[in-house]
Amino acid sequence: MSDQPRRPQKSGKPGKPYRRPQKDPVRILAFEALRAVDERDAYANLVLPPLLRAARAKGDFDGRDAALATELVYGTLRRQGTYDAVISECVDRPLREVDPPVLDVLSLGVHQLLGTRIPTHAAVSASVELARVVLGDGRAKFVNAVLRKVAQHDLDAWIERVAPPYDEDPEDHLAVVHSHPRWVVSALWDSLGGGRSGIEELLAADNERPEVTLVARPGRATTEELLREEAAVPGRWSPYAVRLAEGGEPGAIDAVRDGRAGVQDEGSQLVALALANAPVEGPDRAWLDGCAGPGGKAALLAALAAQRGALLVASEKQPHRAGLVARALDGNPGPYQVVVGDGTRPPWRAGSFDRVLMDVPCTGLGALRRRPEARWRRRPEDLDGFAPLQRALLTTALESVRVGGIVGYATCSPHLAETRAVVDDVLKQHPHAELVDARPLLEGVSDLGDGPDVQLWPHLHGTDAMYLALIRRTG
Repeated sequence: MSDQPRRPQKSGKPGKPYRRPQKDPVRILAFEALRAVDERDAYANLVLPPLLRAARAKGDFDGRDAALATELVYGTLRRQGTYDAVISECVDRPLREVDPPVLDVLSLGVHQLLGTRIPTHAAVSASVELARVVLGDGRAKFVNAVLRKVAQHDLDAWIERVAPPYDEDPEDHLAVVHSHPRWVVSALWDSLGGGRSGIEELLAADNERPEVTLVARPGRATTEELLREEAAVPGRWSPYAVRLAEGGEPGAIDAVRDGRAGVQDEGSQLVALALANAPVEGPDRAWLDGCAGPGGKAALLAALAAQRGALLVASEKQPHRAGLVARALDGNPGPYQVVVGDGTRPPWRAGSFDRVLMDVPCTGLGALRRRPEARWRRRPEDLDGFAPLQRALLTTALESVRVGGIVGYATCSPHLAETRAVVDDVLKQHPHAELVDARPLLEGVSDLGDGPDVQLWPHLHGTDAMYLALIRRTG
């Protein structure tokens, strides 16, 4: 028998055999998801599900593995700003000079150390093993050194070290503590109208994992049917909402697979319901969803329209998103039509509709719980890009509705530049239109402010930060 070792001795230490890095499917998948978010500007909520399905198909994952991978990805993205500040204290170079894949491994490790109950030694060793697999032994040593420094303090102690005092710079303090860009903190604070407790509660809510909320589409499914599912509880506000407790899997529910129910935030449901229930003068036969993709609001509106014998036209500019709308509407009990069209150059005649919903493209700052990476991608200058489109679409909506009809202007952003500023500017150009108080149409919902428009909030309502203004055309 040969005296030679079976594997090369790569350690550099005589007599110590090389040890292969241990592959951890959960952490490798989390790393791959973060790389896709970073390299391709992908969204985690689109990247992660197919990765999890593939892992389950290979037999690598069970439910607990999937839950851990999900927590690692979303937790790391939500706390990225805080973790970057911590890592900066533990490396000898600016973060921009750290290779992005190395930074992703470090961030995953820091989240395990500071944001989970994983024991310190396990968090460090698992992260170093991941680095050996995806980065190589040399950079794994760097990861090990940095994480051992991070492990010397808990999250509260690190925040005390890296966040400026609130009294000296309140916005920067909140930005570091709650992991939001400073400009977003400032914008949200303005939208709330000031006060420390409200902004802290909102920023903290943005970092919580949102519940999965289902909608029972009227005439096709009932909340009673959905509530028979395991871990299902009633919604807070919408009569069609059912919430799934942590671990609930929508894709396993027959009504969701059949399209009779869907996944839809309760704030989105409330917007559709308010438009549907707003009083109109005269006939109520034709409804329009002018920015219908991906189809959640359109499916609820179409089901409500069907109960009244009304037609829903769902318009979407992007053909692939129009396909998603068509899929969401398939099986609707009443008439509907899906149109591929530009809402700023509509293919329908003016005054054709009794009700119009225009849920405009926006920065998405109201959905940071679901898309935490969006907070790091958006820039203040993005507002300038959306502004002309938002005003043009609201103008189209007012031209598309008949006299006596109602328009709902909605956006998943609480930024004043995307909400009240748009509505105020357009109404100045359209004297024959007036705001309708939307608050009574959200029956039972508390903390709706002074009106007549409505701003929902994660920390007050448990929904995305949806905005809604209802406008009646008077001439």
